[in-house]
Amino acid sequence: MTRPAATSHVLVDDERVRVTRFDFAPGAETGWHRHDMDYVVTPVTDCHFLLEEPGGESRRADMPAGAAYRRPAGVEHNVVNGGEAPMSFVEVELKR
Repeated sequence: MTRPAATSHVLVDDERVRVTRFDFAPGAETGWHRHDMDYVVTPVTDCHFLLEEPGGESRRADMPAGAAYRRPAGVEHNVVNGGEAPMSFVEVELKR
């Protein structure tokens, strides 16, 4: 199954942080990736995440616009818009 790709735009990239906005059509994905830095995600819209994880596991996570969560470096996954509407979030990566 081929999914459309999410789009991303780097908003800030300096010696301390990288801030990126991600936009997803329904069913769009980031593709598999590994986070090399701790990061914080803040949904711009309500987000209905389908998180595909190593080993074939997947889980859903619904987050309202304006919420936030953080994850440590080393997370590996594919993020998919599991909802029926476009979704967007901003990711802030914390450089060491």
